[in-house]
Amino acid sequence: MSDSNKDLETHELETKEWLYSLDYVLEHGGPERVTELLQQLQIRAHKAGVKIPFTANTPYINTIPREKQPPFPGNREIERRIKSIIRWNAMAMVVKANKQESGIGGHISTYASAATLYEIGFNHFFRGKGEDYDGDQIYFQGHASPGIYARAFLEGRLTINQLQNFRRELKPDGGISSYPHPWLMPGFWEFPTVSMGLGPIMAIYQARFNRYLED
Repeated sequence: MSDSNKDLETHELETKEWLYSLDYVLEHGGPERVTELLQQLQIRAHKAGVKIPFTANTPYINTIPREKQPPFPGNREIERRIKSIIRWNAMAMVVKANKQESGIGGHISTYASAATLYEIGFNHFFRGKGEDYDGDQIYFQGHASPGIYARAFLEGRLTINQLQNFRRELKPDGGISSYPHPWLMPGFWEFPTVSMGLGPIMAIYQARFNRYLED
């Protein structure tokens, strides 16, 4: 047997032994003990001069084990149906606006690709203003505004005329702005999030400012 084959067998055996040890610790010590050992191994390797590749990404898997996931709190069928209607109306609104006035613009794919995320937020997480709560501060992705408008239309907060005048907010019979704009639509938008990707960074600044208020 060549040396390369022997080395390969040795590596495979070592890997199996380490994985077996990991499974044993997980079974008898739990996730906390596994985390502790991995941290110690990383420290030991760093002291020995091993350069561990940095990664800012976690494995693309659920962070909650399947057995610990609670049942879905809503009606999946109804929520999926509503989401489909909103996504369709958002697309139709942008397409119709461009047929009425070529080059008016608008975005379709942004909301279409994030519709499930937004609907889960609206149905189960986002909280509005009330007597005992000041409401969540949400910085909506600006290019997803057609979907937010389409949802508001189903809720009765926007009229058909406003949707037909997408990106024509100065129309005499009313319209809606291209992006989240509290100056143009003070009764609808709370924070401006366009352009140049203002949403994420402004949300970070807002959260940091809120922490200062707590102190």
